[in-house]
Amino acid sequence: MLKSIEEATKNFCIHQIRAPHELKDGITDKRTLIAYIDIETQDSKKHRVYIASDENFMQRVSKLFLEEDESDEETLKDMALETANLIIGSAKVIAEEEDKNPYTISTPHFEKIGEFDYEYDQAKTIAVENDELTIAVKELNA
Repeated sequence: MLKSIEEATKNFCIHQIRAPHELKDGITDKRTLIAYIDIETQDSKKHRVYIASDENFMQRVSKLFLEEDESDEETLKDMALETANLIIGSAKVIAEEEDKNPYTISTPHFEKIGEFDYEYDQAKTIAVENDELTIAVKELNA
């Protein structure tokens, strides 16, 4: 599952942000805006997918979609939710097309601004210049 989310995140950087990116294992150690979406796979497993980005990454998204050079905190929270929805929604389509344990997704939720201190099973961080976005997956019914 992380593979389809990873691919969707890379596609987001290529087609939306249009900037070179680097993918690395693990989570960011920066202060982040954290949103999540719960998903349920075809084999009835439930997972929580976190999207945690530093403020500069989310400001890139805000500039792209809203043309705002400096967004306030509420706008950045909304952009975190929208980014989670776009990436996980795209990953859902990728999983369906590849017929690799497709899943349904729930509504995104904003968790907090701060350190990513949640338990997770798998995580990757994508960096665009010095800005970072982490995707982390935790199985809920394990």
